[in-house]
Amino acid sequence: MPGIIPGVDPGQSEAWYHLPMPHIIIEYSANLEGQLPLSHMLDAIHSSALKTGVFPIGGLRTRAHRVEHYRIADLHPDNAFVHVTLKIGHGRDHATQQRACEAIFEVLKEEVREVFAMRPLGLSMELQELHPTLNFKHNNLHDYVKQRATLAGEQA
Repeated sequence: MPGIIPGVDPGQSEAWYHLPMPHIIIEYSANLEGQLPLSHMLDAIHSSALKTGVFPIGGLRTRAHRVEHYRIADLHPDNAFVHVTLKIGHGRDHATQQRACEAIFEVLKEEVREVFAMRPLGLSMELQELHPTLNFKHNNLHDYVKQRATLAGEQA
């Protein structure tokens, strides 16, 4: 049975299945390799997206990509960046989108706080709302996540 997603029009049928994203894609400049707490940052950002209550766990994907080729500002080799793209399913209201973005961006800033204090670093984040009919998904993750949660509850 679909759940209620905050910020989704309650008249939308089976909203849980129509809005299963987000995908969180973190790009970072190669000169940050070894300086970012990458694994912890991925965990923290993934967790922050779940804590918003806006996104179902079975639709959440968080990944990071090192960017080898880039140009930043005045081209100084110390300049670095981290950019987060949050791709979400169509249909959430603006206030809900903004609340989720702000929560995730605050976690990003905290995760890179030490690096930010030591070097020139540009942090950015954008939200992309996907077209309502021109994006395609086929997965069974929601079912597996629900089954694992049920089994964990029985074992507790």
